[in-house]
Amino acid sequence: MNAGIDLAGSSAQQALRLADDALAATTAEEASTCFFAAARRIGATYLQTRLYRRPLARLTSEAHWRAGGFITRISPQHWPGSSAFNYICFDCNPLLGAIRESRTRYRFSDFAPHDDPRFGDYWEALGEARIADALCATSYGARGAITSLHLGFGERDIDPGVARAVQLAGLMLTERLMEFSGGLADALPQLSNRERDCLAFMADGRRDKEIADLLDITEATVRFHIDNARTKLGARNRAHAVARLASLRLL
Repeated sequence: MNAGIDLAGSSAQQALRLADDALAATTAEEASTCFFAAARRIGATYLQTRLYRRPLARLTSEAHWRAGGFITRISPQHWPGSSAFNYICFDCNPLLGAIRESRTRYRFSDFAPHDDPRFGDYWEALGEARIADALCATSYGARGAITSLHLGFGERDIDPGVARAVQLAGLMLTERLMEFSGGLADALPQLSNRERDCLAFMADGRRDKEIADLLDITEATVRFHIDNARTKLGARNRAHAVARLASLRLL
């Protein structure tokens, strides 16, 4: 599964290699297709990217679909509009749970466990698109803006390290898509040198204690700087903060 792309280094380094061409793209469609070109070398079989606003009404399969905003879908030609496609979009869509929880990274199987008989038909339907599981990334912007990536794989067993790198790269992509939408139109808050240093070391795979030793500060101060940076960036967690910086080529 890992043939064809260098996955050495920290998760952030791997993610940057996966997302590099997508971050340099000049349109949302180009960013999506560049990302898939890189991801298919590690086994990706399907991609869907989307930009939409979260429905104001109760979140249902129908409301989620009506929100529209599909950017790019790369799938078998027969898949869109098929009965299997309609089933997972309208009749059985467990992924609404990820939106309700404002998840930034997840797998399809987090919400539809493979060993749960209630989702047997769901996985059979996804199999028609050569999806055995999918890694997902979602960014949340102002006024309910959402950009999302669904990246399908033909195998269930995805190496955890690879999955972390792919999902972080996916967040870099969804942040880039948010830029194209104007969802991040406000000026990026200015980070202090310490905040930027702490984020950069964290992105390189360093733990808080290592960062503290490198910068000759306490672990509590490291956590303080990282949390300040995350808050300034409007990020939901540390990975989201790294992805937001990387998407703007500031990492």
